Amino acid sequence: MPPLEFLHGAIHAGGATRFRLWAPRAHAVELRLLHPRALTAAMRRRPGGYWEALLDNAPPGARYLYRIDGGPELPDPASRSQPEGVHAPSEIVDQSFPWRDRAWWGLPIEQCVFYELHVGTFTPEGTFDAATAHLDSLRGLGVTYIELMPVAQFPGSRNWGYDGVYPFAVQNSYGGPAGLKRLVNECHQRGLGVFLDVVYNHLGPEGNYLASFGPYFTADYRTPWGAAINFDGPDSGEVRRFFIENALYWIREFHLDGLRLDAVHGIFDRSAYPFLEELGDAVREEAARLNRRVYLVPESDLNDPRLIRSKELGGFGLDAQWADGFHHALRVLLTGDDQGYYQDFGELSQLAKAFEEGYVFTGEYSRFRRRRHGAPARDIPAHRFVVFSQNHDQVGNRMLGERLGRLVGFEDLKLAAAAVILSPHLPLLFMGEEYGETAPFLYFVSHSDPGLVEAVRRGRKEEFAAFAWHGEAPDPQAEETFLRSKLDHALRGEEQHRALLAYYQELLRLRRETPALARLSKEHMVVNACGRSKVLCVRRWCGQAEALLVLSFSRDAVRYSLPAAPGRWLKLLDSSDTLWCGPGGRVPASVQSQGELELPLNPRTAALFELRGEESSAITAGSPRARDRT
Repeated sequence: MPPLEFLHGAIHAGGATRFRLWAPRAHAVELRLLHPRALTAAMRRRPGGYWEALLDNAPPGARYLYRIDGGPELPDPASRSQPEGVHAPSEIVDQSFPWRDRAWWGLPIEQCVFYELHVGTFTPEGTFDAATAHLDSLRGLGVTYIELMPVAQFPGSRNWGYDGVYPFAVQNSYGGPAGLKRLVNECHQRGLGVFLDVVYNHLGPEGNYLASFGPYFTADYRTPWGAAINFDGPDSGEVRRFFIENALYWIREFHLDGLRLDAVHGIFDRSAYPFLEELGDAVREEAARLNRRVYLVPESDLNDPRLIRSKELGGFGLDAQWADGFHHALRVLLTGDDQGYYQDFGELSQLAKAFEEGYVFTGEYSRFRRRRHGAPARDIPAHRFVVFSQNHDQVGNRMLGERLGRLVGFEDLKLAAAAVILSPHLPLLFMGEEYGETAPFLYFVSHSDPGLVEAVRRGRKEEFAAFAWHGEAPDPQAEETFLRSKLDHALRGEEQHRALLAYYQELLRLRRETPALARLSKEHMVVNACGRSKVLCVRRWCGQAEALLVLSFSRDAVRYSLPAAPGRWLKLLDSSDTLWCGPGGRVPASVQSQGELELPLNPRTAALFELRGEESSAITAGSPRARDRT
């Protein structure tokens, strides 16, 4: 299967550089090469609205610009590098790299444990190379994939990444394309995969020259972040190609293992063959050609199972999606928040449904939206949902950027970790949560336009109004806001932080090595929620192996009785144990069941048991015990 040819950007090969640009409305296009010697070359019109030039004296490192119909000189919209920022000339990149990952094929999706990190705040240096020093500790934690927040070139040196304006260019302040390749290479050497967050719903407001080249945007729709991408209007075929090439560029040139697709509910497309489906097909073909596992994981607030339903059943066939409902249900049980979109949550049964189905809203009425929301997803496999107790949005979009540990107690943190990691879904950790990082993750930018800076400040205040937060928000433009968001890895050595880190390691080990937990299956699980006691019980099995997870959200000590298979149940973990800096567990090391277990539980505690010995019995989905409810 031949690879899809890249039609966009400057590609150096065989001693020459081929420049291609899509500008379908242009009458004349000039290429302005700045060094090694200045020259201007007229580009030739090619079919499909493309323009092309081939130069022998344009080596890697040379800078260039385009001029359309005598207008201003502009950077390449498909630039591979912007070493001087978003308004400066583009740079030709040497694509060669000494890869050492031929033995890496990726991991089965069921083994995905994501670790979301922001390159700029993960280390004091804020670079790809500096992040490499922490890969061994992440591997030791039990993470299998790091997930980078967007690295496409954005204005200045401080940004979350969702204001990127050059989808193919790697942020210069992080280390550029060579730095990203070094990081991926080092990850693969350690058996770690790498995901990248990409933004295909909009471009940022500063340095966004895409509209000067062609109909990349549409006035038919509008996103909360700016003009919508033209995925279904006139000339949308080449716009789609631009973004599909971008996805394949990350996979082919940087050996990335997957892409997290930001806010796909902001991708508007009424065509019979939607862009997201076409993108999924293209990525699957590329993965087959490369003989590698490559995944697409969208973020969407629509609760639309078509995204992740298989192609055979009429879906788009994407691999998994972020499950915000799991987070919201868990967060409200822990904090009692009832503002904004949290007003729809607060019942223990909702977290039970998130375990069982993935979505919480599957057609029920949403008070926040004032309409019915979602569709049933019971048929969607458990491994197609990514769950979390924290991520960049849920932390950084708070006015003060507080992490969960600033809002709840230490026992709550351990309870939340157990709920996420021991669920049948794919867990995602947000950088620093594994040791209880105390620094906030604030919203920060470094725009050069004072009017835009003021608009950002005003927009943030309007967002916070829905949550009735009071006080003064940190200035997004201030460097201090960015510096306050840097992680303090030294906290790992302090007693409580060290215990929390060990607890996360143990949870991930149990998930990996306990047969009933390693099998990610909705069909081999029963969830019981007792609203009166505020205890959630999750029973899972695999062949003869059975595990029992008990999560108590009660603020009081309780004695909880639940049905359980006859036999000896061995305690694998109790979050209250002093080993984890808890008050001391009340659950015995093993419990004998005659068909029911009675457990003494501390407030806000998680306990995990496994059925051991000859008493173990296989469970089938149709057995009476599998249908029990309390």
